[in-house]
This record gives sequence, C-alpha cells and structure tokens, in this order.
Amino acid sequence: MANDGPVEHGYPHLETVRSAITALYKRLSYDTVQTFATSVAPADVAFCDTDDLHLGAQRVARELVRHYRLPEARLIVSFREMTHAANVELAAGPEYFVELNDRFRTHRRDIGAALAHEVMHVYLHRLGLSLPGTRDNEILTDTAATYLGAGWLLLDAFREDGASSQKLGYLTPEEFGYVLAKRALVFGEDPSTWFTSPQAYEAYVKGMAQARRDEQQQPLTAAGWAGRRRYARDRRHAQDHAPLAQPGVPYSFTPAVRGPLRVSFPCPTCHQRIRVEVRGRVRARCGLCRTVLECDT
Repeated sequence: MANDGPVEHGYPHLETVRSAITALYKRLSYDTVQTFATSVAPADVAFCDTDDLHLGAQRVARELVRHYRLPEARLIVSFREMTHAANVELAAGPEYFVELNDRFRTHRRDIGAALAHEVMHVYLHRLGLSLPGTRDNEILTDTAATYLGAGWLLLDAFREDGASSQKLGYLTPEEFGYVLAKRALVFGEDPSTWFTSPQAYEAYVKGMAQARRDEQQQPLTAAGWAGRRRYARDRRHAQDHAPLAQPGVPYSFTPAVRGPLRVSFPCPTCHQRIRVEVRGRVRARCGLCRTVLECDT
C-alpha cells in the first residue's frame, strides 16, 4: 500500500500481467470466464461513514464472496496496525480470517478495494492457481480480481495530488487500467462511469490505449503501415534464410523444414500464442479464448 509515498507508474509488470491472463483462461476455461461478464456494482460495495465498521466490512466481504462464487467461504474481517493494506490467512476453510489495516477505519470507502484483493487470494487458493514467487503471485491476484470484475475498486482507490497519494495493490495504476480495458473489450462493459478518482480514470484511459495496441500488432490486419512493412521484410528474410529472433516484435517464424513457413504471435485477448501458415490473408481462432482474428500473414 503506497500511503503518501511515491507511486510507481508505467508498465513494469506487463509481461507478468499477460502471463496471468493466460493462466486464468487456462485454469478457468473460456466458459467460466464468461460467467463473470458483470462486474461488482458500486452500490453493492458502497460503504458510508455512518455504517457500522465491522458489520459494513462483513457485508462487503459477503458481496465479494458472492461475486467470486465462493458460497461456502465465510470471511471474518478485523482491523489492526500493519504495514500492508490487508492480509488473509489461507487455511482449509470454510472460514477465512482477513485483517485490514487500521487506516481503513477512517478510509471506509476503500474497504471494498482491499477486500477485492484478499477474497481473490481465497478464490485462487481454492483453484490451486498460482505463479512462482511472491511478487508474481500478487500480480496474478490483482490481475484476476480486475479481469473477473472486482478490480476496478482497486484502481479507484488510487488518488494522487501534490500533497498526498494512495494506491492499493501491486500493479501500477496504468497496469490496472490495462487489465480493466482488456476486460471491457471482451465484455463490452464501460467502467469509466464508476470512478470517483480522476487519477483512476486517467490511468484507465492510458491502459485502454495500451490494450488497443495489442490489437494492432503484426500479423493482424489492424497493424499500422510501419508494422506491416517491417513484418513483410522479416517474412522475406525468413523465407530466404533461417528465421532470426527479432527483439521488440511479437511474432516469430518457424523454419519451413517440414511444410510451409509458419508464424506464431500472441492472441491480443488472452496472450496465448497462435501459430498459422504464412499464406496471405487468413482467419485464425484462438483455441483458448475463442477470439477470431483477421490476419495478413
């Protein structure tokens, strides 16, 4: 939790975020991801200063348990002084003990954000889904919470001005915006009207621009002129010589030893790599997230 300290910006964890989205689709399946088409509604996790602290926290926790479809999980929420925003004890269940930073006693509107992350820890624990290392596993948790409809709360908890700052979670604001934009593109959902933080909205706009760039990478037909020209040059080289690893490009060519030359590239939706023949205009379908892609190979 960044509390009146410097907030990291940009996309330093982008590759891990993309790996987390792929892992989520692989573990849950396309059909299960589709059941999360509706995000947590702001009214369902609203917390007024007049609400009872503990009863209100339990109510928000129950709503997030319901959203993540954990009907047999019961969360016991308490508050104490601590460095991090929150902590959850991942036991066998069905009861899970969540501790929230004492700061949330007076910053109650952000309790939903903290619980969105901690309840997702429970969800992933039950799935048996994790990434190696504490840092990557926390990034997975933020990514999964956002992609499955509750992480907009974490982005909305980001506030920054000349005198103070606050950010929850391990992703940067722009990375939260990126995952939220990826979700919006899949489900046709516009979360921008939910933000109470102007800085969160700005981060979402930047994240959407980055997500759109994923849809404009070669060999997709939406790639720009400069990208298509570089792709054509690399394709000619791969056809005439042994394919070379090209830094900074998303695609790679497979030598035409047994059959035609092929190109592999990440799906712009789930980032699973797709491999197709190099033969001009083709339509490819991602086997993981079922996205149909128009390509010019």
